[in-house]
Amino acid sequence: MERENSKEHIDVSVILVNYNSFNLLVDCLSSLITYTKDIIYEIIVIDNKSTSGNIKEILNKFENLRIVKNPDNRGFGYANNQGVEIAKGKYVLFLNNDTILIENTIKEVFNFSENINIPAIIGCKLLNEDKSLQYSVFDFPSVLNVFTSNFFLYALFPKSKFFNKYHLMNKKIDTTTIVDVVTGAFLFSRRDQIQKLGGFDNRFFFYNEETDLCYRFVKSGGKVYYFPETAIIHLKGGTAKKNSWFAYKNQSISTIKFFQKHFHKLNFLLAVLTHYMGLIMRIPIFLLIGTITLNGELIKRSFYSFKLLFVYPTNSFKN
Repeated sequence: MERENSKEHIDVSVILVNYNSFNLLVDCLSSLITYTKDIIYEIIVIDNKSTSGNIKEILNKFENLRIVKNPDNRGFGYANNQGVEIAKGKYVLFLNNDTILIENTIKEVFNFSENINIPAIIGCKLLNEDKSLQYSVFDFPSVLNVFTSNFFLYALFPKSKFFNKYHLMNKKIDTTTIVDVVTGAFLFSRRDQIQKLGGFDNRFFFYNEETDLCYRFVKSGGKVYYFPETAIIHLKGGTAKKNSWFAYKNQSISTIKFFQKHFHKLNFLLAVLTHYMGLIMRIPIFLLIGTITLNGELIKRSFYSFKLLFVYPTNSFKN
């Protein structure tokens, strides 16, 4: 394992964003340092004004971390862009703090990128805590998959490309494949390519940042790769898990923002209409099933779906 050395070049800058998830962050950093070998890397931690502790005190056992403490929380994409601005590596890896490395994944992905030598965003295989396969690849949003997602057709036809934007994961692809989007839990690319693209769009506060980034990257001529030759564990245990309303609200807002930015005229109207129809459908369905099964989480989701009917983000993408 080789860490940052000012006299040498740096292969990879690993950027982690944290908000009140210090236990997860410490476990992530420990696994990263344990398993990352034979590569020169640096670690940059951006803290989005955590209130549960002092990040520099909590991380004082780790050497050579570059820590940025933000005075406020401007979102996941904004913080990652801050990391890119100070990164020194040829590549950047955007890594969620709720991930655990179990092998020398960064080196494997670095080698793959060096070998293909083309503009690429790369995501590795993600596993749940029990080592089962986790959804980490999906198609770009379209009017069709907005419809099939909101009307539950993806559940009826899980392996259909026509009905399910996650069809590739249901096929359990185990070879390197060009895809539309890889999830932002592990997103690897050349730093200069990310900078040329302008980084993440800061107007996406939480969720869909990687979808927008991959969409613009592909539009600019790049390729997005799913590289399942190596895997990490993704716990899905950060801010969203602690505050479910925060998660539901921002998922809905970021989805509409993607429509606002990339869909036009009829496609935009159909996508937004379908999105809200999906919310309306979920109110009685989740309430009924939750009541019958005594599932409080489903009842809560019914209430959240009702609340989201009155949430619509201002269009910040108008020229």
